[in-house]
Amino acid sequence: MEVLITGGMGYIGSHTCVEMIEAGMTPIIIDNLCNAKAEVLNRIEQITGVKPLFLQGDIRDEAFLDSLFAAHDIHSVIHFAGLKAVGESVAKPLEYYDNNVNGSLVLARAMRKAGVKRLVFSSSATVYGDPQQVPITESSPVGETTNPYGTSKFMVEQCLTDLVHAEPDWSVTLLRYFNPVGAHPSGLMGEDPQGIPNNLMPFIAQVAVGRREKLAVFGDDYSTKDGTGVRDYIHVMDLASGHIAALKGVGEKAGLHVFNLGTGQGSSVLEMVQAFSQACGKPVAYEICPRRPGDIAECWASTEKAERELGWKATRSVAEMAADTWRWQSNNPQGY
Repeated sequence: MEVLITGGMGYIGSHTCVEMIEAGMTPIIIDNLCNAKAEVLNRIEQITGVKPLFLQGDIRDEAFLDSLFAAHDIHSVIHFAGLKAVGESVAKPLEYYDNNVNGSLVLARAMRKAGVKRLVFSSSATVYGDPQQVPITESSPVGETTNPYGTSKFMVEQCLTDLVHAEPDWSVTLLRYFNPVGAHPSGLMGEDPQGIPNNLMPFIAQVAVGRREKLAVFGDDYSTKDGTGVRDYIHVMDLASGHIAALKGVGEKAGLHVFNLGTGQGSSVLEMVQAFSQACGKPVAYEICPRRPGDIAECWASTEKAERELGWKATRSVAEMAADTWRWQSNNPQGY
């Protein structure tokens, strides 16, 4: 089964490719490499023994997509390609809307021309905005987003929802990720952000390996257990297996399908720092800084729907997330 993976050289896409190959699927990767490295392809091959087909290109290039669909018997698409840094989105909203929203529309148009109507979309818990209550269920209100990144994900969700209403033979699955962390247990693949990391775990890892002096903890005055932000951190390998479960569970069912992918538990920033200190065997230096605009106090998922309808559940612990991240970062101190 050939499955097109947009953004498949990125952090989550690459780990999902490994899971797909091990599940007997054939990923075809497209990526413009704006936030990924070509070396990822070799690492996928090292882990699986299979080197997937990789085509460098942009999802906004409709002629490129048309030629790809014409050349391959694509069964379905998992759409990861998107810019994903909250802070950067506040500074560069046009770039985020162009890549994330416009890119998704071009992709859907090319899919429709090719008669490929099975799509799994990499969405985000940011679509819930500042949640009224936790845990967050799939029926919690969406759209009151706090930054352009979240708004771009919500816009794509709305476009795809309207598409399914207009053309009910599509199968569209929206996977709302919480906070992906961790790395492949081999230590060969992990998160390798360009420039200064925007996410917590890679920043902690770069401090621990000596690339950065200290972690900035944004805010210690939230109404949480220790004053720092609480998030639902999910191991990237659990997240990857969630995509396989979605393809198998609802990929053949027409209609709109929405699932949270998280663990159902929240951990604070300082709890994650402590877990990483234990994994690497030394303290991680940090300093308390003012809150960032657009950040929320706490956010974690209700995972009951994914368990019930997909038979999927996250199984890896915070200790495993920290240990696997440290194995990746210490083996690859400069990333790929």
